[in-house]
Amino acid sequence: MTQILQKRPAALTIQAGTLAKQLIQKEGLQSHHVDMIPGAAGGPKGIGLMGLDQAIFGDFLQRAKQRRFLIGSSVGAWRFASLIAQGEKKGADQLAELYINLPFHKGMKIAEIEKISRDMLHGILGNQSEKLVTHPDYHLTIIAAKAAHIFQSDQKLALYGSLLGIIGSNVISRNHLNKFMQRVICQPEHFPQFKIQDDAFKTHYVNFNTDNVADWLMASGSIPGVTPAVKNIADAPQGAYRDGGLIDYHIDLPFDSKGIVLYPHFSDSITPGWFDKMFKSRKANPINQARTLLLSPSQSYLESLPLGRLPDRKDFVMKGISDSERKKLWRQSVAESQRMGDEFLELVEKQNFVDVMVDL
Repeated sequence: MTQILQKRPAALTIQAGTLAKQLIQKEGLQSHHVDMIPGAAGGPKGIGLMGLDQAIFGDFLQRAKQRRFLIGSSVGAWRFASLIAQGEKKGADQLAELYINLPFHKGMKIAEIEKISRDMLHGILGNQSEKLVTHPDYHLTIIAAKAAHIFQSDQKLALYGSLLGIIGSNVISRNHLNKFMQRVICQPEHFPQFKIQDDAFKTHYVNFNTDNVADWLMASGSIPGVTPAVKNIADAPQGAYRDGGLIDYHIDLPFDSKGIVLYPHFSDSITPGWFDKMFKSRKANPINQARTLLLSPSQSYLESLPLGRLPDRKDFVMKGISDSERKKLWRQSVAESQRMGDEFLELVEKQNFVDVMVDL
């Protein structure tokens, strides 16, 4: 009997910037092309990419070892820190398990959330902070936001007043947020540095070390009103530091790449700042993303997941789902992410990206 096998829908959506497209059309996607990898803010959506991360870092990039910039805000920086500290496979597994088992519940105080977040970060780093500073292949670049004026305060009246001002200013222009915060780019010292052209935001460049890298990672993921600003960071300018995604949510920066910016992302679009989510017209600058190859879950893949989407922070307090049910659903989503990793490696082997990629 002849059996008709139905091909499974693609798990990945693949989009290429203009220069990335030209290079891949000419040479295919080669591991030595990749010199930068961004990691977006987005909470537990990041662990929904675990299988793709393992395929990229644990297999594809191993074929051409070289120093690469890993540029992350919030959970993007935590993803990269875990991979560097614990190894490409174990690090991704560890981050996913720690996030799945995070003991978060409705009504927690800010100090309690800060504690469980720091405990999670300690689980990611263990005693391996030195690797983040000295790793020969991965140049971790952490993005944070330095709060200005009353946005430095965690007192409710000042904080929520600042947020109202930020939201109102952002309606007019994203550039007006520079009155409330400045960008911080933090990286190890004794290597070539990641730098960007000036834009509307003042950018501070600082170096992290083994004594303060945990604080910088904590700052990069400190959501206003959820966890307090991180202050008194050792060997850093005095200030109050908050989530890097406030300015650089999906890392729409002018990457000075000479090859490919390989971007494993939970969305098929790049939104500049966290407060730009409500404005569909605010998209990435195509010049910034000219060398980007964006890998994201396809719509059919998302629809096949238990929740019809990637894990989300709101799942912790969603009505009708117990914590044990949430953990089960998240584990299923994380396990399914291997499909994205397998599909990516198959595309690498066949070098048929030109058949599936579309313009970014």
